[in-house]
Amino acid sequence: MIRIAICDDHQIVRAGFKQIFSEIVDIEVVAEATNGREALELARNQVCDVMLLDISMPDQSGIDTLRTIKQGQPDLPILILSGYPAQQYAFNVLKMGANGYLSKECDAEELIKAVRAVSTGRRYVSAEVGEILARGFDHDANAAIHTELSDREFQVFLRLAKGESVSDIAVILSLSVKTISTYRTRVMEKMNLQSNSDLTYYAMKNNLLE
Repeated sequence: MIRIAICDDHQIVRAGFKQIFSEIVDIEVVAEATNGREALELARNQVCDVMLLDISMPDQSGIDTLRTIKQGQPDLPILILSGYPAQQYAFNVLKMGANGYLSKECDAEELIKAVRAVSTGRRYVSAEVGEILARGFDHDANAAIHTELSDREFQVFLRLAKGESVSDIAVILSLSVKTISTYRTRVMEKMNLQSNSDLTYYAMKNNLLE
């Protein structure tokens, strides 16, 4: 039996997934979380074999949650579920250690297939995500600049783009102000941008903000 935890802040989404899995004999929903902190607790308590994690959640984003879980429980399979277009986030979250990436609009058969795949330690990518990864590995000149950021740089970039200060980010990520400032400088250099306003504009243009 594959025990799964569904982490999404929308009750109707969780209910929909539970309905899908209720008819599958080898998959059981054993826990739910409505925000990132609850998801972290589920991971620490090892209550599930696979975690379905939404990118956009209150309190702590799915990006932050993914990175924290992979630091403490690197072997827990995490399948990212997102309402964002795959080209916006897929490449980065897979680099951060996610075991798979699916659109919330995927059909039930693909969701079940993905859960079974990641539960055995394999990665699962849809045909669309596979193409995105192929372009990234080929260093496609048209690839979005943010896909070149490291996982921590991407994490800091998203928070800066949302208007958070360096000092606030340092507290949230439990890092020094100097360290966050260094990441900010790297992000600016890699993306060839000059200010936080530029970061925000880029994030909005590329549909990276809620």
